[in-house]
Amino acid sequence: MGFDHSIRALLRSGAAPLVLAAALTATPAWAQESTSTSQNVGAQAVTNSSANPNQSVEDNSGEVVVTGSRIARRDLVSASPVSIVNQEEFKLSGAVNVESVMNTLPQVVPGTTGFSNNPGGGVATLNLRGIGETRSMVLVNGRRYMFYDTSQIVDLNTIPAFLLSGVETVTGGASAVYGSDALAGVVNFKLRTDVQGIEVGSQYNITERGDGRRWDTYVAIGSDFADGRGHITAYGEYYKRDSIFQGARSFSQRALGDGTVNGAPGLVPLGSPSVPNGRFYVNPTTTTIGGVAYTRGSGSLSANSTLGQYYTGPNTSRPFTTADYYNYAPDNYLQVPQQRWLTGAYANYEINEHFNPYLEVTFVNNRVDNELAPTPIGGTFGIRTNNPYLSAADAQSIAAIDAQETAIDAARVAAGLTATYNNPGIVNVALASRTNAISSRRAVDDRNAYRALIGMTGEIAKDLTYDVYYSYARTRNGQVQYGNISRSAFATELLANRLNIFGPGQITATEAQALSITTQNTDISELQVAQASVSGKLFDFGLGGGPVGFSVGTEYRKVASQFIPDQALSSGDVVGFNGGDPTQGSYDVKEVFGELLVPIIGNRPFFERLELHGAGRYSDYSLGAVGGVWTYSGDVTWAPIRDITFRGSYSRAVRAPNVAELFGGQSNGFPGATDPCATAGAQNNASLVALCTATGVPANAVGTGRGLQPADQIEGLFGGNANLQEEVSDTYSFGAVIQPRFLPGFNLTVDYFNIKVDNVITSLGGGVGGILNLCYNVIKDANSIYCQAISRNADGTIQNPTFVTATNANAASLRTSGIDLLADYTQRLGFGMFGNETKLNAFFQGTWTEKNNFAPVVGQDPYYCAGNFGANYCGTPQPTFKWTSRLSLIDGPLTSSLRWRHLAGVKADSIRNEGADPADLAVPRLRAKDYLDLAFSFDLTDQYNLSFGVNNIGDVKPQLLGSDGQQANTWPGVYDVLGRDYYVAVRFRF
Repeated sequence: MGFDHSIRALLRSGAAPLVLAAALTATPAWAQESTSTSQNVGAQAVTNSSANPNQSVEDNSGEVVVTGSRIARRDLVSASPVSIVNQEEFKLSGAVNVESVMNTLPQVVPGTTGFSNNPGGGVATLNLRGIGETRSMVLVNGRRYMFYDTSQIVDLNTIPAFLLSGVETVTGGASAVYGSDALAGVVNFKLRTDVQGIEVGSQYNITERGDGRRWDTYVAIGSDFADGRGHITAYGEYYKRDSIFQGARSFSQRALGDGTVNGAPGLVPLGSPSVPNGRFYVNPTTTTIGGVAYTRGSGSLSANSTLGQYYTGPNTSRPFTTADYYNYAPDNYLQVPQQRWLTGAYANYEINEHFNPYLEVTFVNNRVDNELAPTPIGGTFGIRTNNPYLSAADAQSIAAIDAQETAIDAARVAAGLTATYNNPGIVNVALASRTNAISSRRAVDDRNAYRALIGMTGEIAKDLTYDVYYSYARTRNGQVQYGNISRSAFATELLANRLNIFGPGQITATEAQALSITTQNTDISELQVAQASVSGKLFDFGLGGGPVGFSVGTEYRKVASQFIPDQALSSGDVVGFNGGDPTQGSYDVKEVFGELLVPIIGNRPFFERLELHGAGRYSDYSLGAVGGVWTYSGDVTWAPIRDITFRGSYSRAVRAPNVAELFGGQSNGFPGATDPCATAGAQNNASLVALCTATGVPANAVGTGRGLQPADQIEGLFGGNANLQEEVSDTYSFGAVIQPRFLPGFNLTVDYFNIKVDNVITSLGGGVGGILNLCYNVIKDANSIYCQAISRNADGTIQNPTFVTATNANAASLRTSGIDLLADYTQRLGFGMFGNETKLNAFFQGTWTEKNNFAPVVGQDPYYCAGNFGANYCGTPQPTFKWTSRLSLIDGPLTSSLRWRHLAGVKADSIRNEGADPADLAVPRLRAKDYLDLAFSFDLTDQYNLSFGVNNIGDVKPQLLGSDGQQANTWPGVYDVLGRDYYVAVRFRF
């Protein structure tokens, strides 16, 4: 609706000619590898030219190393699909942070972004194919980069977007080439090596509403030295992003929830029942002692059921209504503020053809805030009958309830029972308050990360080269939390009549100081990599395919990470932010790997090219449960004629468990759960009796209720599991690359992918109750991991010292499949206003996701998430169709470009996974969204460039959501929340 309205507005305003002109423009800012000398003439199209800036390794013959292989090759069509985002796309999209461009890729489901406030964390992550950030490998210049926490995930904020020559994405498992973690694929960020002189740039972004300012400025200095044998580049960047609160947009001004509108399901204004004005109540109860009924609950505090009393001013209260719910939305960030300092350098110096040392150093300081509404504090608290802040009616009710409690205690003592309340003058009430008078909840992540790499490469002999390097990276994050409240101090001050929570703004500065606690959590992560490899050529079959290429090597890698929680948070006394258990651990792995490229035949009838490629890696982990594992891949490329290439591949990949999964702090809890062996009638089910006895329950105890389960809660052990095994994936892909000679400048690639991941690490059974249900009611196998997680005493009970182990386990599976399609076409027009001729380019890159399934229990029905979304099962929306396209014109120094981003509609996941009736849901479906972005780039001279543009020119707004939304009544990061957004950038080169 917003899109159509905005287009009509453009037509009425006379702006349509500008849009239509842009629709006749060209630049191939996205590209795919090409076999022939490409006709793509725009923004650094990928060709087999030796001048290609996207090449990470190049020799004098023009051979390059493409992501997904370590072997240099002349033909850039690899058997595994490799999509490429060129540097020009960052310029034309107005993006400064890497995440902004990467999340528009059809293969990517947005992870944590600059719009992630709750949950947040101050990072930007990458989620390939929607199967998790931990299964997506991020490389910089073909090597592992620094991660930021115990989950071993790379923060994209640490990558300098202004220095990128391109980004290559490989679908599917690549562990045979790069090692653990590459289950969904590999994303390789390549830094430029052609900086000469001084390059300075600055960019300013602002929304149409005048907020959300982003300012970036950078400088890069590069130079050759020693007659061109060496090169050095040094750089620095400062980036600042202003905050936007949810109250600044109409769609997020009010917290919405699922409800009833005109008798049908719909969205209603809701919020939180914990309110800054104070709310408390006493549920009326009746106790019978000696045949006499005694009532607890009286007057204003009990007449309004659990809604209770609401204070509108000092000593003034009235019944609470749902209209009094607190609207927390305006207190939350829509766009989180960020401030980043980034500096670094890289250099190499070829002493001779045998010895070319190189180094890379990077330092990043990244500060990101998250801000939530002030702390809600609830539960049962004692209030004295002489509290001076109560209204007259509530004081009367408190006094009456106190008298009732005294009478109940007296009756119990007279009947020979123990007194229940035993606190004359004090009444326990249910409280739901919010500490607005103190402060909001604010978490400031201040993250320092640095990485140093030193290595050498060179020629051993003709057609034989080596590469050796060592890297060390360390990240330290200190998260300071403001606005936390001490529950014990709150209870003490309230009971002492020093704390006034009855009415808005009644808490004094002295009391605020007494209640507040500033806390800090710390993350420290380290990564060490040492690698040595040899690559070269072996022999030639003499059939026109070229020489056989190989690469062999060895790698040592060590990861270490720890999470140090604030002691106050860990104690459980703090209300506001969640506590956490300490986590600390490390492991290392020793690996050998090899790769072979076999061009069998070439330049023959029906065999323009036939090539086989294989890779293997053996990894020996210090983790006993993982030990030694093999990964391998094989693929074939066949071009019967120059115009078309067919390709197919298979790979086996692994992901070793990360530090958080292995060594996450363990703790015991007591959740509510039911032991199926204890339920009434269980003794009449022969198969259940047999299973119960096989798992340690005496036959005569089955079905005895409290005799077997003394309490409603069952103790469980939660947290990390040092005995986890590796996740294992199998990836298949096949497709074709079409470049018809009768249509020069046209390229088409289509590839099918199928990825399955087994042994997926997750919390076993979803918890204690899930484990018991799966063991006895679903799996029904005493040897299953679910039954083995249950330990019992000799009498069959599950109570101290026995418990249910609900720690992490290799218990789930993932499946995803679909088709990637890429097409681009470049046409010379032969005329131009600023040059002798213009070049028109149309580009399209899209993905159809056939399936994305997650089975929390292997062998059981999975959650179906392709084309679905929701808080219940699937989380982030994953449209079945997602594409990005550009239509661009290059007219001499002027590049004009129109981008179209499309997200197909998605359905609520409960429809597919529960069989829910759409008519019963407030929002059963999110409609498709289309965004248009307009960009111009003008080279004023060889040294000066000006670019400007507007994103989301239709001002398309997100569709509103209630309980199925993530935050801000939508899914920020997936759907545009800024609205129409402008940018201008200048770049100088001296």
